Amino acid sequence: MMSPYPTTLRYFEAVQKGKKIATASQMRLFDVAGFAMLTITTKKVAGEFLPVGAEEYAAVIKTQDGFVAILTDGDGYTKAQSKAIGKEAAFVIFDKLTASGIPEFSGDEVTIWTERYPKVSR
Repeated sequence: MMSPYPTTLRYFEAVQKGKKIATASQMRLFDVAGFAMLTITTKKVAGEFLPVGAEEYAAVIKTQDGFVAILTDGDGYTKAQSKAIGKEAAFVIFDKLTASGIPEFSGDEVTIWTERYPKVSR
C-alpha cells in the first residue's frame, strides 16, 4: 500500500504557495477597491492540487448577491474578489484594474470554490 504522505505534502505545499499568490492579488484588489476578499488558493488539475497561478486577469461576474470585480489566474480560478456591488461600480473597479496594467480575463467563465460563473460584459 502506498503512503499518503507524498500527496499530503504536495497538497500542503500547494496551499502554502497558493495562499502567498492569492494574498498578493487580494492586496492589489484592496488597493483599488478599498475591500477585497481572498477566495481560493489551490486548484485541482488532472486529480492533483496545484497553487493558483501567479498571473493576474481582471473580470466582472454576477453572483446571487450582485456584481463582483475579481482577479483570476490564467485558468479562471478566482484569487480575490470585491464585495457584491452594482454593475457600474464593479466596472469602475474593473477599469481601475485594467488601467493599472492587469489584462482582462479572456475566458467566458471563472471558478470560485466549486461554482462556475460567466464573465459579465458591459
